[in-house]
Amino acid sequence: MRLLLVEDDEMLALSLIRFLRSAGFAVDHVGSAQNARAMGLQEDYRAAVLDIGLPDGSGLEVLETWRQARSEVPVLLLTARGGWQDKVNGLKAGADDYLAKPFHAEELVARIQALIRRSEGRVHKVLQASGFELDEERKRVKTPEGAWHGLTGTEFRLLRCLMARPGRIFSKEELLEQLYNLDADPSHNVIEAYIRRLRRLIGRDSIKTLRGQGYVFDTTR
Repeated sequence: MRLLLVEDDEMLALSLIRFLRSAGFAVDHVGSAQNARAMGLQEDYRAAVLDIGLPDGSGLEVLETWRQARSEVPVLLLTARGGWQDKVNGLKAGADDYLAKPFHAEELVARIQALIRRSEGRVHKVLQASGFELDEERKRVKTPEGAWHGLTGTEFRLLRCLMARPGRIFSKEELLEQLYNLDADPSHNVIEAYIRRLRRLIGRDSIKTLRGQGYVFDTTR
């Protein structure tokens, strides 16, 4: 899952990036309102963590720009202002959640995962599709036959992307965008290699290849 982190405090941002990556997110980081506006409109993120106090503007103005452009990305506001009126203003501007500093990184990740679940129309933390179950906390998958398989970070992100929207065709470009941040430069061969590894774990027919289009998680079971 690809996530945008907007935070001008470099030390806090580096700490959060490490934590978010260990939780399975591909993170793009910016520290200004100007860059945040552009990134939020140009890229396809599953969620955004947005600091309100930015050196060149307000995170609320960034959020209003995204919403006026019909962006539906789930947004969690992160700020040192924890008053009830600040929270009301943030939610009225289009935020989906609000977390005041200081905070525990575990709470931030749990709130982001909850936002993404709701955006996918589900409430349970285990992602289910076509008889498979994906345990997002332990990064493992259960096959319809009942066998559990542990996943590497990239295997988990790829399988989660496919299982979150079973039946939808994903091109290699779309999968690369969700698996890696802008600083990475992976090739299409990387996707092919990880698809092969997943098929060895959960069965060849679980992920179908549509020639010239991409990959789709099986929905015919």
